[in-house]
Amino acid sequence: MWRPKRCQRQSLKRRGQCTKSMDFKQFIRTIPDYPKPGIMFRDVTTLMADATALKSAIDAMAAPFRGRKIDQVAGIDARGFILGGALAIELGAGFTALRKPGKLPWQTFSETYELEYGTDELHMHTDALKPGDQVLLVDDLIATGGTAEAGLKLLRRAKADVVAAAFLVDLPDLGGAERLKEHGIMVHSLMSFGGH
Repeated sequence: MWRPKRCQRQSLKRRGQCTKSMDFKQFIRTIPDYPKPGIMFRDVTTLMADATALKSAIDAMAAPFRGRKIDQVAGIDARGFILGGALAIELGAGFTALRKPGKLPWQTFSETYELEYGTDELHMHTDALKPGDQVLLVDDLIATGGTAEAGLKLLRRAKADVVAAAFLVDLPDLGGAERLKEHGIMVHSLMSFGGH
């Protein structure tokens, strides 16, 4: 069974928790050749399963935005809900769900984005945000950036002001963070992994 290391240096411990200098990568399980040969899948559920690592990660993700006006945190289906909900509480903001098709009961905006094999969509309630809301876009990982870009377009259709996008993991070789930056969005991630 895969197990992450714990905080081992006393200097990293404070009141029973690791500080922001925690090595978050040690909590990410890498699964080779999933979902297809040549892919190194970065599994964030192993970080989420560790209470200390999860709390420290949320603290570190929230840090650049503390003291800023954030009205809503928009989380992308599905792991973005876990992180986004926790960040909303940390930042004193509301939470907006960006969901896959057929999951929201009210009128929605939708944005289509490209997948390796076909397309998918993200949806958001048309009344989820008010014009001018300061919004933080959140997901677990940014790879090619297609899903995050669709989320950004949804938020902008609602006339929200997207202040930044935050992720646990960036896969910089796939260019997603740069894709968001081309839209004028600041990108904050806790760690990056080279390769696919």
